[in-house]
Amino acid sequence: MNQGTHPEELPPEVLADVASVIGAEVTLLSRLAGGVNAGGMRVQVAGRADAVLKAEPRAHPSHMDDMLRAQRIVEHMRRRGYPTPAWLGVGATPTHVWHLMDFVDAAPVSPLTPTLVEQLMDIIELQAGQASEPYDHSWYAWRVATGHESAVAELSSYSDAVLALVERLRLACADASPPREAPDMVHADLNPSNVLVRDGAVVALVDIGNAGSGTRATDLVTLLWHTFQDPLDGVRRRLCSRILDLVGWEWAAVLSATQILLQLEWPIRDGRHDAVPEVVQRGHRALDELNALR
Repeated sequence: MNQGTHPEELPPEVLADVASVIGAEVTLLSRLAGGVNAGGMRVQVAGRADAVLKAEPRAHPSHMDDMLRAQRIVEHMRRRGYPTPAWLGVGATPTHVWHLMDFVDAAPVSPLTPTLVEQLMDIIELQAGQASEPYDHSWYAWRVATGHESAVAELSSYSDAVLALVERLRLACADASPPREAPDMVHADLNPSNVLVRDGAVVALVDIGNAGSGTRATDLVTLLWHTFQDPLDGVRRRLCSRILDLVGWEWAAVLSATQILLQLEWPIRDGRHDAVPEVVQRGHRALDELNALR
């Protein structure tokens, strides 16, 4: 996913397009806290409740199609009780794509607690059997984990420490077969900054623009990555058990390897080299814990 646009960088034609699509004047209020890709801006919509506008520079010719796919997934999942804000409109200018969604008066979770993780595990169960768009995250995970995806194919050359971890991951996934089915809806970015909480309860999952199909274990593995703190040891074991029940050890390894490799690729690509050692350490720990359950 792409970085959102800061309010001061938002071209006026984007606001004009939003107003044209929804039929109401839109005024920027403030940038919202959120994930590295969130880029959400709280806006005032004339005659209506406040909303959140996310605008992204066009990344490729089918970017608008991606937004329309995400909008359809949001509509599909909301009908099934999934807690994600309604999308009020989607549009594009020559330089940007955007979507407008309901504003949720809640804050990104910090810190994760066992109770919140349990709530998220229950929410992820709502994704079971709800694949509605052919955007297969399981196939992508298999390509990443087995070295077929260009974004991570050259990580081994970064350092000896990264090479050692990548080789462990490749070995763990060496016998994994390509996915045979993609039955579930997949959020695909279920990190704590995209989980909104109010009064100790999860009230919304946001930043759903990369959602697609696959196995809901993908989101459980993402959640697992963020539970490597002592107070969460017990719930992390329950997460591992749920993942293994859903996909078995080989595919748990594929999904874990994908998570670790992408967690490595992001700071390396962005030049945040000081973050790499912690990812390497956590990656080895995650693989050690998975191997212990084999």
